[in-house]
Amino acid sequence: MLLLGIDLGSSSVKVSVIDGESGKCLATAYSPSDEMKIIAQKPGWAEQDPEIWWSNLKTAIRECTNKPGQKKDKIGAIGISYQMHGLVAVDKNYKVLRHSIIWCDSRAVSYGEKALDALGKDYCLSHLLNSPGNFTASKLAWVKEHEPELFSRIHKVMLPGDYIALRLTGELSTSFTGLSEGIFWDFSLNNVSEALMRYYGFDPGLLPKAGPSFSISGLLLKSAAKELRLPDGIPVSYRAGDQPNNALSLNVLNPGEVAATAGTSGVIYGVTDKKKYDHLSRVNTFLHVNHNNSQTRLGVLLCINGTGILNSWLRRNCSNNLSYNDMNIIAEKVAPGSNGLCVLPFGNGAERMLGNKDYGAKISGLNFNIHTNAHMFRAAQEGIAFSFRYGLDIMKEVGIDPRLIRAGEANMFLSRVFREVLSCVTGTVIHLYNTDGSIGSARGAGIGCGYYKSEKEAFKGLAAVGITEPDKLKLGNYEMAYLKWKELLSGL
Repeated sequence: MLLLGIDLGSSSVKVSVIDGESGKCLATAYSPSDEMKIIAQKPGWAEQDPEIWWSNLKTAIRECTNKPGQKKDKIGAIGISYQMHGLVAVDKNYKVLRHSIIWCDSRAVSYGEKALDALGKDYCLSHLLNSPGNFTASKLAWVKEHEPELFSRIHKVMLPGDYIALRLTGELSTSFTGLSEGIFWDFSLNNVSEALMRYYGFDPGLLPKAGPSFSISGLLLKSAAKELRLPDGIPVSYRAGDQPNNALSLNVLNPGEVAATAGTSGVIYGVTDKKKYDHLSRVNTFLHVNHNNSQTRLGVLLCINGTGILNSWLRRNCSNNLSYNDMNIIAEKVAPGSNGLCVLPFGNGAERMLGNKDYGAKISGLNFNIHTNAHMFRAAQEGIAFSFRYGLDIMKEVGIDPRLIRAGEANMFLSRVFREVLSCVTGTVIHLYNTDGSIGSARGAGIGCGYYKSEKEAFKGLAAVGITEPDKLKLGNYEMAYLKWKELLSGL
């Protein structure tokens, strides 16, 4: 059996087809070739048109499935990974009513803060394990107040992956993990939070029916199959947000295991079997993909909005069209500490680990007679790694204290400088794997449709392709640079 995985990101839609038996990736494609546009009508806003997601999904699937040729009819299941915390609203005809308010949009911060005060911090942390913050429920509250006529026409609200599943199957549904990432879930009652819904004035009927991440939520429609050039009737059997799915792709499923990613945003995601939370809600706890009534599996997530997007900004504006690989090579020529140049990478909306404040990016210590673009490239990568260290120190307060971090061989983890800094400053060993979100969602589809008899079977053959260990000779230099970076951050 072949398995097809979709990874709906904020930059692109990636699709992979894997051979279920061997786990080998047979084909992969993504669209667009550059990056999907993020619409920002006001500072702190971030929206995308779901129709653009579908258009790029069609392109990526067609390109990907043309590579296996006549084997399309052997695709036995589809899995979906998607950018977390977004809001999609549809009417009774399943038509999208407005652009999606996506994960890095910070307009709803004040709504989450008011909900925290009204519901009480003790209630929110003990029942929701989070502040309502800037998550999907608070985004919907913003729509309710500012777009009342549109709100009155909403039939269902959903996450980006739920919308893709709807387009594929015609079925309105979500997952339990999705409800938890939207901060709709009461962990004490194991159900939708009635108190939160009542406070915001939401009809519970706005939420689609929910099911496990590993389950068949519908079959590929004939109309969708025609657009995608696939056989109809293929089951959609897995769905998860990008970070729980990234953990799945790296076989991070049990307490104590930790995954990381550094694409547009950066994430450390640790699995626990304890209902833990940060008293300041700087890191967030959600249901993990393999949580069920018989085993508690929760994911503690540190999200840093401004990571790879900083590197992307430098490439577009300061590199004279260099490739990322060229930028990485140039950065290697500079010594640790970047000769005093220091960068705070927080230029992509309100940062949860900084108390939902939007401080913007900062460059400190720039000397026109000393520093070059090489220093800037390295200082940016150091600043990103330092932000991971800062967040990991917060995660240690809730019991996530890794000695090993697993990551896909992609994005910032392709840089030797970034891996070295992160390993040294956190004291962890980094294992890289040749996998990604689309391959992970394909494996998830195999679990969800019953092709794999166990999670262990789904990951046979997955092995590390690279290992980075702390460089003892550079530990002191990086620690000094980090303390300087932290001092700059404390002055904001």
